[in-house]
Amino acid sequence: MQPALADALRETMAGAAFIQGPAVGEFTTELGAYLGGAHVVPCANGTDALTLALMSLELLAGAEVIVPAFTYVATLEAAALLGLRPVLADVVPHTFNLDPTAVEAALTPRTGAIIAVHLYGQCADLEALRRISTQHGVALIEDNAQAIGASYRFASGETAFAGTVGEVGTTSFFPSKNLGALGDGGALLTRDPARAALLHQLANHGQSQKYHHQRIGLNSRLDTLQAALLRVKLQHLPAATAARQAVAARYDAALTGISGLRVPARDPRSTHVFHQYTITVADPGRRADLQHFLQRCGVPTMIYYPLPVHAQPAYTYLGYQAGQFPVAERLCASVLSLPVHPRLTPEQQAYIIECVGSFFGN
Repeated sequence: MQPALADALRETMAGAAFIQGPAVGEFTTELGAYLGGAHVVPCANGTDALTLALMSLELLAGAEVIVPAFTYVATLEAAALLGLRPVLADVVPHTFNLDPTAVEAALTPRTGAIIAVHLYGQCADLEALRRISTQHGVALIEDNAQAIGASYRFASGETAFAGTVGEVGTTSFFPSKNLGALGDGGALLTRDPARAALLHQLANHGQSQKYHHQRIGLNSRLDTLQAALLRVKLQHLPAATAARQAVAARYDAALTGISGLRVPARDPRSTHVFHQYTITVADPGRRADLQHFLQRCGVPTMIYYPLPVHAQPAYTYLGYQAGQFPVAERLCASVLSLPVHPRLTPEQQAYIIECVGSFFGN
């Protein structure tokens, strides 16, 4: 892939169309085809994508947006910046994703949208969430920054790609993502051509024609260089996804049954693209010890996320208290993500597994 990336860089430099160059349109067309014919609207980053998705709903100031209590802060941030009110709902303990029962309990007449985050690479319960959004007349937004290429099968037999079920899906091309650029980037996904046109307008200063501004918008663009590089990386995404899934399967085979930890659960309705392979430590008091032990072994790990969003100082104004979201709070204290990147060799993984087993006395 390196030679192809270098070629893309040289071609972009030679063409000198660094903003809105041809690679941007080519990439979005190719990504849309990969995702089953979705309309793809490029933007500057995943947080802008969430902001633009909410802007396209034209909600009144103060409208409520239901978000998971266990998520990255950008999910709340986009709503708060627009004068909307984030309303938290707890998550399902085994999949880490938004709990539909908690969503229904959080609904009020002021609810304007639900944001489902497909955390770690597996779809949230789209069957239930789509039903809730339809029955109550609220929009469903899918934060698909971690699950590009995952798919979900409904009871009817319908299969859809993550990010293409709700009114709008969003994604990020941050370098660490499964489809990552060499800088920032993001996109919005929709099956509605009218909404796609609106999102294009909102991401381009609210204009559909240069110097003619119909709406208040953002200046949020995916630059040509990142699009050119992403075109190359998109060609390798299926193989990279399969490699991540193979790594996860080896972890499952080796770690399942170890007393003291739980491997990530699979929802049989969803594929899992393993942006992260996240174990749960049964005794939260041992999570730090495990992380430090693995660090001494030379094994990098990460905690996504160490602090629940309602405990973040910026969001204390929402008025939530410790204990209101017990699943999210427990997960923040007990999750740990192991290396799962596509280039992890079987030998490297065997060493990681040996280290984890040694810590737990296996």
